[in-house]
Amino acid sequence: MFALSTPWWELPARAAIVYAVLLVLMRLSGKRTVGQFTPFDLLVVMLLSESVSAGLSGGEESVTGGLLAAATLIGLNVVVAVVIARGPGLQSLAEGAPVLIGRDGRFFDQILRRQHIPRRDVERALREADCDLKDMKYAFLEADGGISVLKASSGAVKEDDGG
Repeated sequence: MFALSTPWWELPARAAIVYAVLLVLMRLSGKRTVGQFTPFDLLVVMLLSESVSAGLSGGEESVTGGLLAAATLIGLNVVVAVVIARGPGLQSLAEGAPVLIGRDGRFFDQILRRQHIPRRDVERALREADCDLKDMKYAFLEADGGISVLKASSGAVKEDDGG
């Protein structure tokens, strides 16, 4: 139950490789994928988990192996968070930067399509900001997938919680 059937170093190496590849893939998938789960996105996340599990464990079925892989993933997450917090350039690289999706009461349809943002999500963000389209000064797709709206009249920002 606790005896490893693979070398101890192989599990952290596998975990680091899987973590790095999934981090890049999630970053490439776009802001809305991360910020707001549709049922399809949730299904992809569940299937991703299942699809990498064999590669992560390398056939290791011991409790020790599972805990070693889990500790490696958590440790990598902490290291990435610390590195990102210390360097704003790294934060933009890892998480992305806000994207201007609308200005002065008009949305940029080409950018909305490129960022995979349905029009109804933008309309919801306007409602949540209590802002008519004509009163919108700026709208941003934030790095976390939320949509922020800046009203022309008040200057108040209201952010969509991504849900």
